[in-house]
Amino acid sequence: MDFHILVSMVVWTVSGSVLLCVLMYVDSLFTRYNDLEEIKAGNMAVTMRFVLKLLAQAYILSSSIASSNSLGDALVVSIVSFVLLFFLEKIVRLLLFSWAKLDLDHGTQLGKIGYGVLAGSLHVTGALIIAAFIRG
Repeated sequence: MDFHILVSMVVWTVSGSVLLCVLMYVDSLFTRYNDLEEIKAGNMAVTMRFVLKLLAQAYILSSSIASSNSLGDALVVSIVSFVLLFFLEKIVRLLLFSWAKLDLDHGTQLGKIGYGVLAGSLHVTGALIIAAFIRG
């Protein structure tokens, strides 16, 4: 294997991982509870939401890396996609609350697994839609 390819793979992987951590941190700032504290306490609803959210972000990052020629382009596309996903998820959460009085954050924090899975699936669904545009 070419040394240049190995170096590129390491740089892209480290950069993507750092961005993923930053995006997950930024997302946690907009959650009413502390994800990691709830996970430590054994809250499976929060754990499910967190895992699905992580997979959604990773899928978007993977799609942007696969379709970009430069690391900078991949990172910018991932950041824009994160913002788009954030707003898309908030809109759907507001609609669910308005139509069905479903407060996903509150139910998830209470440990209701269905709430956590539904909240996480919003991230995955949004990621699939966004990634379709990225892969074009």
